[in-house]
Amino acid sequence: MNPKIIYVSRDDLTRLRLLLSAARAPHSTSAPLRSELDRAVVLPELPPNVVGLHSTAEIVDLETGETDRFTLTLPEQADAVQGRLSVLAPLGTALLGYTEGDTLEWRMPGGLRRLRLQAVTPAGQPAPAPKQERPESAIPAATA
Repeated sequence: MNPKIIYVSRDDLTRLRLLLSAARAPHSTSAPLRSELDRAVVLPELPPNVVGLHSTAEIVDLETGETDRFTLTLPEQADAVQGRLSVLAPLGTALLGYTEGDTLEWRMPGGLRRLRLQAVTPAGQPAPAPKQERPESAIPAATA
């Protein structure tokens, strides 16, 4: 769905091909991932700024400005409450292989979304804490 080159590690490709060959999910669910893997450039290891399995992606919706953070997982590890997103979910498939700073468009169940990949935290590293803005009332007044 996106013409940009994406990257996948050799290990992730093996895991994802096994997932797809054993998939009990309907073909319509796995077809986008198959398509993405067919066009991916396979690397021995992913650079730290590329989304792969178990990495955490911070994305910004370019229409709403809303920021979300997800860890990309295999379907059996997905848990929306804990921010773990299945690679078979439309957004999970969309994020796979993209590089920090990339902008992507992807058809989701609610329609076309335009997203920017703000930050990537590699697998095994803790994701940074969410940025918290201080309310104006918490800022001390300047004294003369």
